[in-house]
Amino acid sequence: MSTIHLDATDLVLATLLVLLNAGASLALHLQLHRQVLWAATRMVVQLLLVGLVLRYVFAAASPAATLTIVILMILAAAREVAVRPAHHLKGRGNFRIGAAAVGVSSVATVVLALMTAIRPDPWYDPRYAIPLMGIVLGSVLNSASLGLDSFFEGVTTGRARIEARLALGDTVHQAMAELTRSSIRRGMIPIINQMSAAGVITLPGIMTGQLLAGMDPIEAAKYQILLLFLLTGAGGLAGAGAVYMAARSMTDERQRLRFDRLD
Repeated sequence: MSTIHLDATDLVLATLLVLLNAGASLALHLQLHRQVLWAATRMVVQLLLVGLVLRYVFAAASPAATLTIVILMILAAAREVAVRPAHHLKGRGNFRIGAAAVGVSSVATVVLALMTAIRPDPWYDPRYAIPLMGIVLGSVLNSASLGLDSFFEGVTTGRARIEARLALGDTVHQAMAELTRSSIRRGMIPIINQMSAAGVITLPGIMTGQLLAGMDPIEAAKYQILLLFLLTGAGGLAGAGAVYMAARSMTDERQRLRFDRLD
């Protein structure tokens, strides 16, 4: 099956749908037309720039270039994890937690997949490593940011209860055990929903792309199963890591809550 190439006319026709939404916003006084047009413009510029950069990275097939792109992707994801929660630790604490949780979970998962299941030659081939890292980062970003936001919200609203348990002799781990579990659980909900809906409600992105490229449906399904299992493992690591690091940042060796560390 030959690859279908899009030309400028195809993209212009698709652009009409965005303009239709902007026009509807104006007609209905939704005040969303500027956001729609700006988001569409930004998306086009970003994707074309990424495509241009990846064209050179793929051609170079250099481990240094691949590593540079991966590091930039991790830093961008860590920033998103840091800014999404309503509460923030002082001294860029959220960013440090996001970078550690996202970096460790995504790198470990992607390297495992490249070295075992996918096995490209060389194993760091950017055509495999970079897209796989992008997919995994999207999942771990959600898990880490949701877990972090849930924890900070819970520790803020439940401060009196936690401090009462500490006064009665509980350790900080015992006093915050329920909160950490519920925060990790919230971070895992998106990937659980994604697995539950796959195949029945939706055809996930990688499977759809492979089907459009002409791959056998069973082989495409196997790749999607592998990917969702990877996302689940990485999301669990990122969510748990972010929550436990946040809990450690909010306490000290004297078993006290340290709200002075929140910005």
